[in-house]
Amino acid sequence: MTISKTDILNAFHYRHACKAYDPSKKISDEDFRFILETGRLSPSSFGLEPWKFLVIENQKIKELIRDIAWGAKEKVIDCSHFVVILVRQPDTLLADGEYAQYMMQDVHHIPEEMRKMRQNFYQIFTEQDFALTENPNAFYHWACRQSYIAMANMLTSAAMIGVDSTPIEGFPLEKMDQVFVEQGLYDPKLYKLSVMVAFGYRLNEPRDKTRQAFDDVVEWIK
Repeated sequence: MTISKTDILNAFHYRHACKAYDPSKKISDEDFRFILETGRLSPSSFGLEPWKFLVIENQKIKELIRDIAWGAKEKVIDCSHFVVILVRQPDTLLADGEYAQYMMQDVHHIPEEMRKMRQNFYQIFTEQDFALTENPNAFYHWACRQSYIAMANMLTSAAMIGVDSTPIEGFPLEKMDQVFVEQGLYDPKLYKLSVMVAFGYRLNEPRDKTRQAFDDVVEWIK
């Protein structure tokens, strides 16, 4: 299957951080499931998929987000769908941990000998190459970087079907995470908040997209 380069670039030109949503317009169930599916199918380091997507439909939770997350404000109320992206806590991502073993054995179906080799590579990566196990905060941010790959793919796939979006980092992280835990959204031993995203349809047309020139951001090393 081939998608034209023009169609892909058009989607990137179309996509913007939507500032205001039309509350009267809703994304169809089929289209939103498609958007979520592109997040689920996204690549991650060692294929560990250290993310979880919470689709917030509860009005009380939306109001709490509105009151705490300055980057969400009216967006969380007016948008069609609002997604909270979580990442797994560092303790659950250790090479010899239950989750890593589950992913390699039950999801990836890696044969035992190959699984031991892959586990060893992952252990070296986390303990030596990136020294993640020495710093839980660094481990958390590494997991967040994986979740941003999934988020970016959802932003692009949404734009390709004419759906607008807003990636949201505008919130006090620890406070927002604590509120979600207090509301029973997830177990803090397993997950922590990474980023949030609004999806829907623009209320107003955005200004023209601006970016640095191609040659200012690309350098060819020969």
